[in-house]
Amino acid sequence: MIDTIVIGARVRSLDPGTAEGADAVAIADGRIAAVGPRSEILALAGSGTELITHANGTIVPGLVDAHSHPIYSLGIVRGLALTGVHTYAELVAALERGREEQAGQEWFLAWGLDPSAFEGRPIGNAALHEVLGADRPAYIKMFDAHSGIASASALARAGIDAPVTHPDGSGAAGDEHGVLTGHLIEFPTMEIVEGALPALGFEDRVAQLRGLLTDMAAVGITAAHVMDLQDDDGLDLLAAIEASGDLPVRLRISPWVTPETTDAEVDALIALQGRGGRRHRIEGVKFFIDGTVEGGTAWLASPDAEGEGLASAWAPAEAYAARVRQFDHAGVPTATHAIGEQGIRFVAETLAALPPGGVPHRIEHIESVEDDVIALIGTSGIVASMQPTHCTHHVRGDGSDDWSRRLGPERAARAWLTADVRRSGAVLALGSDWPVAAFDPWEIMADAQGRRSVATPGSAPVRADQALSAAEALEGYTTHAHRAAGSDGGRLVPGAPADLVVVDRDPLTVSPEELLEARVLLTLVDGRPTGGH
Repeated sequence: MIDTIVIGARVRSLDPGTAEGADAVAIADGRIAAVGPRSEILALAGSGTELITHANGTIVPGLVDAHSHPIYSLGIVRGLALTGVHTYAELVAALERGREEQAGQEWFLAWGLDPSAFEGRPIGNAALHEVLGADRPAYIKMFDAHSGIASASALARAGIDAPVTHPDGSGAAGDEHGVLTGHLIEFPTMEIVEGALPALGFEDRVAQLRGLLTDMAAVGITAAHVMDLQDDDGLDLLAAIEASGDLPVRLRISPWVTPETTDAEVDALIALQGRGGRRHRIEGVKFFIDGTVEGGTAWLASPDAEGEGLASAWAPAEAYAARVRQFDHAGVPTATHAIGEQGIRFVAETLAALPPGGVPHRIEHIESVEDDVIALIGTSGIVASMQPTHCTHHVRGDGSDDWSRRLGPERAARAWLTADVRRSGAVLALGSDWPVAAFDPWEIMADAQGRRSVATPGSAPVRADQALSAAEALEGYTTHAHRAAGSDGGRLVPGAPADLVVVDRDPLTVSPEELLEARVLLTLVDGRPTGGH
């Protein structure tokens, strides 16, 4: 029996076998039963079939955010949002506003700050002290989630009393006089301060996570590739949501593997594969070969403008390669964060050397990369997972942003070469990296086509020749996102899970400006509504 029939103006199934003029989808038992013209599909209806009609809507496969941190974000998205701050004056004004908003709280918290807002000033806690005073514990998580800024009081509470720089560039920064600046670089150092922050209650985090996933479903996301499981109770949070209903979004989770991960912990991660619930499952692991350009921890072939960027997060890097081979042998897919050109090269060469025919392996981000490495990615079956708005929101066409300044013109000209990656034959999955960037897939697809911040009138494109077509952008959220996980899904075909979206315009024909304004009318997961207006 057909449970539901969804009718729109058209179906973009992304399957070449779909009948011409298809504008309806039939659903039975949570799966697609048929796709075709409504005259044929309506003939399948029974007395109990629900008809859902959006006369002007376009039906597309459910969207998959291929790189996201919804659970980890619960500890990041706290306090004042600084995502719209672009200048030092705006930073001071935002902190003054936040001071009033958080007047009754001991700690001052903020997140999402782009280092370019310092406009060439040293990155540190001077603005915090100017507005809040040095005696108030305060902490800003930077937009890249790989760095933070702590006030003097916060540093003292965490027991950080002197600058330290580790071989990979991480640590607590100091000025030329050896005085702590408050700039914390990479996770181990940030976690010292974050351990002193007020804890969030379990039920509050459950509610926050449920709300976040509901918001993601509202914009058409039906699945997300979750690139961490850092919270000790992360699976418990998901189980608590599923105890009272289904997750609004399917989650494919890849826990971290770090240089500190022991052999016993690796064995435990292998054993953990497949664990989960109705709509969440552990499938794969996540590595970091390097950090970020802005933090000076991206692994580069030559130093950046600050003389940094010459080390891998793994010392020696061969230890990373050995771990990857271990997981590949066990049939566990890997995803590796790689941003600097040397890091990307090392990861690509490591993955290309694996025995053929195994599980899919991915490189995440690929911010600045050389042509021969792109070719290697394409010929070796390596998946590329990239985030277009990292480029369009944080890189400026004139090179005045912190990312471009650090890399210099030659390397900055290789920014997020999405079109070249597609032309290489590689799978190109798209995502947000939430909370590093907003998770609205329509904005991300719009920016991928425009190569600029479409939401910012007059913004200059960054490497306009690297624009994706409308079809390639949509594939990045559908067929290619599924291929990144070793699946042939992402198409509306009989037998596939009934994960689909009805949107108020045709994403394959409208301009990027029009796509930016897309409104989701309905999101279905397993044939059940999870979002829409």
